[in-house]
Amino acid sequence: MLHHGRNRDADLGIFLLRVGLGFSMLIFHGYGKLIGGPERWAKIGGSLQTFGIDFFPVFWGFMAAFAEFFCSAFIIAGIFFIPATFLLTVNMIVAVLFHLYLPEGSPAAGWQGASNAIEYLFVYVALMATGPGRYKINLG
Repeated sequence: MLHHGRNRDADLGIFLLRVGLGFSMLIFHGYGKLIGGPERWAKIGGSLQTFGIDFFPVFWGFMAAFAEFFCSAFIIAGIFFIPATFLLTVNMIVAVLFHLYLPEGSPAAGWQGASNAIEYLFVYVALMATGPGRYKINLG
């Protein structure tokens, strides 16, 4: 049955995808980065030197932690959806490139090391295209 041009089963599927993906990123990636504090953020942000970005490593590390934790929570709730999926898409692009730029033989180097970030990247882009679906928190 169609509801506002979308199948209810598709809305349920998007909801389940949002919740599963959101909790996975939030718990397994974002939480540890967020509670790691400025030392961990500096290390994460310092990895951007690979791309010639060597200023404000604590800020960039915090932004990665923010995206992985808070934007995942936004995706679960279905709020601030486009900005949240956009920030996580950018975060995953950086993660993919980071793995691809690691020296050969390093742990997590190359396409195999980047595979998890690539998977997340495609799902975030797809979610950005579909929107949060019908099942979400309404703020207004």
